[in-house]
Amino acid sequence: MTEQITIALTKGRTEKGTIELLEKAGFDMTFMAEKGRHLIFQSPDKAFRFLLVKAPDVTTYVRHGVADLGIVGKDLLIEHPIGFLEMLDLNFGLCKFAVASVPAYNPDDHKRKRIATKYPTVAREHFAKKGEDVDIISIQGSVEIAPILGLADAIVDIVETGSTLVANGLIEYETICRISTRLIANKAAIKNKPNIITFIHKIQSIVGSQEVPFQ
Repeated sequence: MTEQITIALTKGRTEKGTIELLEKAGFDMTFMAEKGRHLIFQSPDKAFRFLLVKAPDVTTYVRHGVADLGIVGKDLLIEHPIGFLEMLDLNFGLCKFAVASVPAYNPDDHKRKRIATKYPTVAREHFAKKGEDVDIISIQGSVEIAPILGLADAIVDIVETGSTLVANGLIEYETICRISTRLIANKAAIKNKPNIITFIHKIQSIVGSQEVPFQ
């Protein structure tokens, strides 16, 4: 009997993109059409179980083996890079990390900058590569107002269309890296459940192995 594959993912766009991808791969996903308040879903043939969790918790469930696979944005994998295997770029949920600030900001001056962000690892590593030691200010809400109010010189944040930056009078100064939705796996599950490899190969045949540049 084939062992059940448990997949952790988040509600919203990631869930929608995942369902569309699995349908393209030939899987019947109608059982997730009427979710209500349920957070755990099992396919009628019991081949799959889906866990709807908060995005930062996807890696936790995979790391501890509660989920065999996880579907999550690259942004979270950069911040929490340990305890799982990154298997595939699923090529949806495309956006990017960027440095943005008010028009008066000078990215090339030599003063010590204060950077507001929800992603301290990304911000610190980016500026370290440029040889800059910065002060990181952790913000959990909307970071766009930080440079406007003088709390920070600039922000590092996820940018999709750029409309939020424009609406708040900010300019994008640097693109740090591309972000997309990724498939991750529990290390032990890969070894102990051969059907997971078969599943991954099937998904890979749909998404391909080449990254799609951010547009």
